[in-house]
Amino acid sequence: MSKIAVYVDHFGGKATAASWEALTAAQTLAQGLGGQVVAVVLGKGVDALAQEAARRGPAQVLVADDPALEAYVPDAYADALIGLSQAHDIAVWVFPTTMRGRELAGLTAAGLDVGALPDVIALEVTDGKIVATRPVYAGKLLAKVETEPPAVVTTRVRAFPAAEAGDATAEIVAVTPQVGPTAQAVESLGFAQAAQGVSLTEASIIVSGGRGVANTNKVPGDEIEKARKGFEMLGELARLLGGALGASRAAVDAGYISYDHQVGQTGKVVSPDLYIACGISGAIQHLAGMRTSKVIVAINTDPEAPIFKVARYGVVADLWDIVPALIEVVKERGLAKTNA
Repeated sequence: MSKIAVYVDHFGGKATAASWEALTAAQTLAQGLGGQVVAVVLGKGVDALAQEAARRGPAQVLVADDPALEAYVPDAYADALIGLSQAHDIAVWVFPTTMRGRELAGLTAAGLDVGALPDVIALEVTDGKIVATRPVYAGKLLAKVETEPPAVVTTRVRAFPAAEAGDATAEIVAVTPQVGPTAQAVESLGFAQAAQGVSLTEASIIVSGGRGVANTNKVPGDEIEKARKGFEMLGELARLLGGALGASRAAVDAGYISYDHQVGQTGKVVSPDLYIACGISGAIQHLAGMRTSKVIVAINTDPEAPIFKVARYGVVADLWDIVPALIEVVKERGLAKTNA
């Protein structure tokens, strides 16, 4: 029986929420194509991850627990996945569109010489073909593309509901990874954490700032000083709401905030339940990264700003008047998250 395999992306012993969303997408494919869903866990000391994956609905969990996979090295992980595909009759690979997932999806598709459907937001099966819906032209249009198995699919973060953990547990099968000599020649020396707090790509609420954060007479200081204070204020609102802090490319290029906060075509693609855009004009590159947000609130002094065309709610005002008021309301009404 052919299998629909889901790569469980993880770091620091914790799986990304997007992995369980990919598991839901794989269940859809399995219903249409037949076969069974298997979760694939790679790494060293990943027993707990395998147990968690087994409770989320796959028929089987393939675990490659090996010193060669202790640190994430793309070529080594890709070698392991390609070997598993050939040894376990895997018809379709599903990856979450995280940084690692996107990278491995490309390497796996190339290694297996199969087609790839990236950044998918919906899936169906018609006449034995996989039909995927994905955004194109910076999210202005949705395209339906199709391919036949074998294939590789990546799912956009937060586009699918996460598979819930249940009482039943799947069979866990230990496998031996095949890692080529080229991959073994790479040594990982360690990782440095760039940012703390809620993951931008997984956040249900994002408060984001643009160049307009520094465009005010409400606070003293030069441009950079105003921007620093402004992003501290936006960060406070994000923390109170249990969300993450984002930024436009213009704000990052101006040196207001680090790149790891950038949302957009050249940054992170996000789909939160609530996206609050503060002082962001709405360039097409930024819209490409957040257009699929469930609810968009825009705060901008320019009533003609393009961001208002995609926003459900718009406020034409100085963010330095609106955001402090929002912070006070959240505090006064007891809406702040307990971990803020």
